[in-house]
Amino acid sequence: MRAMTPERKESVKSFKSLKFGVLALVGACAVPLSLALPDAARATPPAAHVAVPQSAHVAVPQSSTGVKGADPSVIKVGTTYIAVKSAQGGIIVRQSSTLSGVASATAKKVWSDTAGRGEVWAPEIVVDGGRYYIYFTAGTGAAHRMYVISSASADSGYGAAVKLALPDDKWAIDGNLFTFNGQRWFVWSGWAGDTNVEQNLYLARMSSPTTPTGARFIISQPRESWERVVGNPYINEAPAAIKDPNGQLHIVYSANGSWSDQYCMADLRLRAGGDPTYVWDWYKSNGCLFGSHAATMMSGWDPTLYVNGPGSHSFVLPNGDINSSPPSGNRFPTMFHAVPKGTAYSWSNRVWYTGTAVWWGSTTYTRANVPGATSNTGYGLKFFE
Repeated sequence: MRAMTPERKESVKSFKSLKFGVLALVGACAVPLSLALPDAARATPPAAHVAVPQSAHVAVPQSSTGVKGADPSVIKVGTTYIAVKSAQGGIIVRQSSTLSGVASATAKKVWSDTAGRGEVWAPEIVVDGGRYYIYFTAGTGAAHRMYVISSASADSGYGAAVKLALPDDKWAIDGNLFTFNGQRWFVWSGWAGDTNVEQNLYLARMSSPTTPTGARFIISQPRESWERVVGNPYINEAPAAIKDPNGQLHIVYSANGSWSDQYCMADLRLRAGGDPTYVWDWYKSNGCLFGSHAATMMSGWDPTLYVNGPGSHSFVLPNGDINSSPPSGNRFPTMFHAVPKGTAYSWSNRVWYTGTAVWWGSTTYTRANVPGATSNTGYGLKFFE
């Protein structure tokens, strides 16, 4: 589950219209934000990055796992795939020797919401220092906050949930831990204030897997036209970090409401040598990189063939470590949720799918009327069903 939908906002003030490209809060500073619009191509995934013609549309069979629900999080530890999911008023873990076998694996409940916190959303699992950490959202209405549980074992022994003391203590969902250039970071989707206006992406340093330190920094707001097809609220959520072959940091996230088939995935790329806490060092893809509507796709990126509204993905990496990506060659596995084409789009019809991500070189992201350079060229991503 994710965004506050119209049905879930009784306790939150109604949406107030915003102008495009108004203000972004960077720490305590207000700066104009208009992270913007680029171009590239689709073809059969190459084994390594080469110049690939932009034609050659290839029908690839869809790979439904059969797992009903949303927000997959999957990592690989040794030869075992470990998946976590919210279910049964808590969190379950499945383990399998194959990615597709996750669906038929035994589900073990590792945590229950005995404190009655409310909705449990989008658990994310990672390994840090040989220990497993599962980050998740719990709460109702405006009270959703991030929590963490940890254990020495993937599917047992988790202790009590600890609330993360995120800076400013505002509504927060979809959080995830990663390490970049030796520093732990936590990235999440949240509100600037106490009302459900829009969901932004925030970043904060971590002094340990359970301890945020310093301020929160905004790195993205849903201010582009292709991110505002579905509003009330406008959405940037489900961020997942990954490092490209040049060593640059990417945050791939979902845009538009998850209650709509306009849900899609886009990319933030940190410029080489950039400061992750400085919003203008981030460059946004000029459209969806994985979505089901041609009108919102970045130029040269094609819509899905078999599913609608893909998003809330997981990069399936060894130990969930972005420094291990890509695990081999130029491509790596993903897991995402979507609704099969021909099926009514609804939360209840979402299914986990396996897919493939491919690093796509010489991809330019552009923006206008903002500080610094107006374009940045580097690796982008292609996603295949």
